[in-house]
Amino acid sequence: METVAVRGVDLGVEHFGDTAAPLVLLAGGTTMLSWPDSLCEALARRGRHVVRYDLRDAGASTTNAPAAPQYTLRDLADDAAALAGALDRRPAHLAGIGVGGMVAQVAVLDHPEAFSALTLAGTRPVAPGPVDDDLPPHDAATMKKLFARPAPDWSDRAAVAGFAARGAEILGNDPAAARETAGRIWDRTPGTAAAVHRTNQIGTVFAALDCAPRWRPRLATLAVPTLVVHGRRDPFFPVGNGKALARDIPGARLLILESAATAIPDADADTVAAAMLER
Repeated sequence: METVAVRGVDLGVEHFGDTAAPLVLLAGGTTMLSWPDSLCEALARRGRHVVRYDLRDAGASTTNAPAAPQYTLRDLADDAAALAGALDRRPAHLAGIGVGGMVAQVAVLDHPEAFSALTLAGTRPVAPGPVDDDLPPHDAATMKKLFARPAPDWSDRAAVAGFAARGAEILGNDPAAARETAGRIWDRTPGTAAAVHRTNQIGTVFAALDCAPRWRPRLATLAVPTLVVHGRRDPFFPVGNGKALARDIPGARLLILESAATAIPDADADTVAAAMLER
């Protein structure tokens, strides 16, 4: 664990594997712990230098005003390219999960020279907000249950972990894994401010981010090998979003995880790692 200074901000990073090996850079969604340890370790075993990192206003990265960020989606994409260059002179394999997948799409579009491959997990080709007609929206019944939960005391570690476990049950993820990850996120969150803990746990900063202009029409110009990974049971970004991404990107491979929802289960880590490194 360390921080790397790029573009005037510090980004929290964690390394796995041989630092001389080809780089796989994992953009958090929004914290690096969106990427499971099991997948990072599986990629490292396959001869890669794996670095997962926190987006701004998450984890160990620079935190300013999460309710009103003074940067845009393009800034986060530029961060990814700058971080890849700071870690390795060679083009990197960039992966993004959830909203980190939106960052990854724009990063490769805007900085094609910085990246050799792209993996997009549990994401979609448009920004938060209204979706295109061909993209399935969030499952309404699931969202109703999620938002019906009373908010926890965000400064109480146990309450936050319990809140995450209940959310995982609703989404179809592993509650025990979600509880453990929420505790780790809480431990890594700087300071004691409840608003900062809330942002770290549920990525609320992204809802306030300027994500214009649209990038979906540009996906047809992508020329790097691309893997799209999506859980068959994902109610937040239903699987049709992953299918649309794979159609939009020339030559993209679609890997559907039949038993997964929004998170990548440990049981699928080896499958996903192998697919990411296929050429």
